[in-house]
Amino acid sequence: MPRLSYLEAGKLALAEEMRRDPLVWAVGEDLGRGGVFGQYRGLAEEFGPARISDAPISESCIMGAAVGAAMMGTRPVVEMRFSDFALCAVDELVNQAAKARYMFGGQSHVPLVVREPIGIWRSSAAQHSQSLEAWYAHIPGLVVVVPSTPADNRALLKAAIRCDDPVVYMEHKNLWALEGEVPEAAEPGELGKARVVRAGGDVTIVSWSAAVHTCAAAAESLAGAGIEAEVLDLRTLWPWDREAVLASVERSGRLLVVQEAVSVAGFGAEIAASVAEALHGALKAPVRRLGAPRIPISYAPPLEDKVRVTEAMVVEAVRSMTAAAA
Repeated sequence: MPRLSYLEAGKLALAEEMRRDPLVWAVGEDLGRGGVFGQYRGLAEEFGPARISDAPISESCIMGAAVGAAMMGTRPVVEMRFSDFALCAVDELVNQAAKARYMFGGQSHVPLVVREPIGIWRSSAAQHSQSLEAWYAHIPGLVVVVPSTPADNRALLKAAIRCDDPVVYMEHKNLWALEGEVPEAAEPGELGKARVVRAGGDVTIVSWSAAVHTCAAAAESLAGAGIEAEVLDLRTLWPWDREAVLASVERSGRLLVVQEAVSVAGFGAEIAASVAEALHGALKAPVRRLGAPRIPISYAPPLEDKVRVTEAMVVEAVRSMTAAAA
């Protein structure tokens, strides 16, 4: 299989879908020059300005125009540059796109993909570093996708573009350069299907996006001490693979949920509550969560590091859970 970066895999997926379907197009700021991270580089030359469309600096205008275009039968891919900036377009996404199918009795749908780069990325500070996936998972009508690997960034972006509901597609900025094997087959992925990153029977670790790699590294460290952790990458937060998580925790009896986002009211709480309600009698230890404290992300690297969930933190949490059960 060829090796591609996370960024290249996403660009490939968009190009493939645009070649396949003339109704797919992209709109956002700076797309003509390749996008702020280079994730659209070369696409304007192939598809022209009508399909790789540069927009003024107005997120609400961009989103509103794309919602209307989607309701008229096209499939827009909206680039918001940063998830933080997408907050300027929440009304158009949450009050219009997410509700259209329901409010029109199924007579209209909004096949829209909103790309929102998320996460802590080299001193980007409080207005460029947030992980706001839980906001969108809370909204009926929205699909939420959080790929962690190059292969998934290709497959899941293709699936998102083909989806008939609005999709919030959240790519972690710290993963752009991550390289990995990407299957040559150009098939879309399956929304709502978790991936087993590493099998194990002592504890289940559930995560998504960039935090998956932290959890995988921690699981390798724990294996050296005789603790076998199963790591699940959710891939999508709505729909989320409840059955896979419950099946894993039923085997292990322990659950640790790890997220980069602020822990308070994060999506990890939904997973923790669901498992506690369904399997309370089968748990060998209380469910644990790891996430950021409820503070803004700082510009200064030492302060930025204080809000990161690290491999050492995951290892310590698992050790405490297994020791308590023993």
